[in-house]
Amino acid sequence: MTTLGVALLLATGFLVAKICQCFRLPSVTGYIVAGVLLGPSGIDLINAHSVGSDLDHFTSIALMLISFGIGEHVELKKLSEQMRTVAWISACEALGAFVFVFTAVFLTLHLTGVIVDGWQLKNYIALSLLLAAVGLATAPAATLLVTREIKASGPFTASLLAIVAIDNALAIMIFGFVIAFVQQITGLSGDGLLNTVFLNGFLSIGQSLLLGLLTGLLLDQVLSHLKSRREMMTGALALLLLCSELASYLNLSSLLAGMAAGFILVNKAKRDVRIFRALNDFEPPIYVIFFTLAGTHLDIKAMGAAGVLGGIYFLARICGKISGVALGSRITNAPVVMGRYLGMGLLPQAGVAIGLVFLIAGDPGLSEYSVMITPVVLTGVFISELLGPSAVRFAIHQVGEAHVDSEEMQQEKEGRTGGNGEPIQSSGEVELVPWTWKKLSPQVPSRGVVAFGAANDANVAGVARFATIFAHHFRCLPMAIRVVEPGDDANLPSLFHRELKEVTSMGYPMVSEVVPDLSVASGLVAAIEYNSAKLMVLGYPSKANGDVLGVVADNVSCPVLVVRFFGQVHTERILVPILSLADLEELHPVVLALGLIGEHQVKLLYLFDSEEPDTILLQKEQELCRWLADQEQEVSVTVNVIKTDSRVETILAESEKCDLVVIGATREPAIKKFFFGSLAETLVKNIQKTLLIVYMQDKSR
Repeated sequence: MTTLGVALLLATGFLVAKICQCFRLPSVTGYIVAGVLLGPSGIDLINAHSVGSDLDHFTSIALMLISFGIGEHVELKKLSEQMRTVAWISACEALGAFVFVFTAVFLTLHLTGVIVDGWQLKNYIALSLLLAAVGLATAPAATLLVTREIKASGPFTASLLAIVAIDNALAIMIFGFVIAFVQQITGLSGDGLLNTVFLNGFLSIGQSLLLGLLTGLLLDQVLSHLKSRREMMTGALALLLLCSELASYLNLSSLLAGMAAGFILVNKAKRDVRIFRALNDFEPPIYVIFFTLAGTHLDIKAMGAAGVLGGIYFLARICGKISGVALGSRITNAPVVMGRYLGMGLLPQAGVAIGLVFLIAGDPGLSEYSVMITPVVLTGVFISELLGPSAVRFAIHQVGEAHVDSEEMQQEKEGRTGGNGEPIQSSGEVELVPWTWKKLSPQVPSRGVVAFGAANDANVAGVARFATIFAHHFRCLPMAIRVVEPGDDANLPSLFHRELKEVTSMGYPMVSEVVPDLSVASGLVAAIEYNSAKLMVLGYPSKANGDVLGVVADNVSCPVLVVRFFGQVHTERILVPILSLADLEELHPVVLALGLIGEHQVKLLYLFDSEEPDTILLQKEQELCRWLADQEQEVSVTVNVIKTDSRVETILAESEKCDLVVIGATREPAIKKFFFGSLAETLVKNIQKTLLIVYMQDKSR
């Protein structure tokens, strides 16, 4: 049942998070909603009876990773310039949140007459103190995500990130003091108040920090002898989890220890933060389980007054933080915008707060408070994560430190439509740079034709240009083909105006053919085969004509080249990704045709799996260079042999330095394409460059 529980948490959390993203809500909101659906408030598949405490170890792992990540942002060098302002604001906003939450919760319980069997005044004070301590925490993940999305930078952003990091450190420490105080006033500890709160409290915090510092130093020593990211992730995870278990065994704070370990690493003189990046690869599924599991603890049926209390907790917390920031800014004479907007940036609350709730739930002596604290905090967290990221973005925009909109908004401004599974296309007519190369001289007599489809007025000039380039290489004439309905002979003389103008500007004559046929695809195939075309050039089809490409590519004997236009069309810097020498043999005529019309830079990107030995890479590179040297006609080519874990991401990164990408695509059976996909078609949906796709026959058939 444990394995099934993990599968349900991961799948449901991921699915609901993706749905939330469609509404521009943070993923953590989706995880919590998924937990609610799986827990007692929903279909009740994940509960104490079904999984018991079997998933608690995921909570421990997540809490350690969260606290370790917090430590990365407590970097003394960055804090030194604004230490006084940050210190005062941090202290005031923490005090403000604590006082506001404690007062609001206690008064609400008192004025609404909430009665719990067996509770006395000290129990209500204890509950209010625990909620006040949890209310200090802020969610660094949500804040960091927003600042990265909008590329925020400046004194306000730096102060915000520093305060978020310090905020959580204060929350963890104050939480330790509150636990000790609550244990004393409720009779769970027999020691004196001074001894319990101050001596034991400080001792516990000091020991937790010491454990974390030692773990950080040990991590630094071990990681200095590890090279690969996998080794770093494994070694670091082992030491961090050992630190977590040791802290639990000694009744110390694993959160404080993890933060201290991260603090040590990021403040070392060499500042090697590769371990933080390595752990990023491990964190996502753990976080999904952690937050979704947290959502299963939210029992809406049992919330009642706790739900109302959750709203009051949320309002009191944010009011306390905003008031505290304003007070701290006034004390330090900070800029007006700091006091006005920084408090809004502290609205998100998630990971650390939920972690503290779990710690309360895991303490047998505090279990009676956990019943009310869990729904109250999760209600506040839910509201915070719903509104928090928008509040952070608004605050940063108001102070003028948002330098770029989010990637999605930026794409909308540029008219892009990729990223959602749809092909990226230039909007409107293709922007074609006038032909400035030397005019081409046609072969007399010609050796045939290079045909091109001339149905789309928006891109026909661009298609004609590429067809003419290839016609020149094959010593042929470019031939424009238009398929019209039988009997439709209106305006036939003006059909080929745009393409004729482009072809003649390049120095070539153009032949044309009008094919009467009800089907565009069959008309093109008939014209290509009848004229024995050496090559067929098509513009990338629209949704309405999406089947044309497939029919033509599957039924003609010549190669088919498809042009997907994006932005202004240039051909000076050409990128050619290949997976084998056979790919290059198919693509070489196209590369040669482009490279010989003028001064062009051609870069071959030879892609290999990341596990491939270096000796094999060297051998393949030498083989490729020998093949290029043996060709009768050579073009200047740069060869880059590269290992990669993601072919698409590597090609996208390399394409940023190029104008045109040329790639091969086999004419695969539908069933094979269904199971294995197509690299070329994936690039069509993602790459933001003009793309030439050369459709080659699948030799395996």
